[in-house]
Amino acid sequence: MKLTDAIRKRINYYLRNNNMTVWQLYKATGIPKSTLCAIINGTSKIPRNDTLLHICEGFGITLREFYDDELFENVEQD
Repeated sequence: MKLTDAIRKRINYYLRNNNMTVWQLYKATGIPKSTLCAIINGTSKIPRNDTLLHICEGFGITLREFYDDELFENVEQD
């Protein structure tokens, strides 16, 4: 699996588990909705570290928690 795909799946996982919409994530992070949609839809490359950090803060988790999943064990470079 490509890293971009794993990140996208993980964001969708946290959206579902937190019962959040992209709009709510935008409000929690300040990241433009268009940027969030591009990441989630896969039309964007790998998000920058600071963007991913803000997304994690919006979910109330750390980067370590975000990456602590089997999805990231065998990822390939995009």
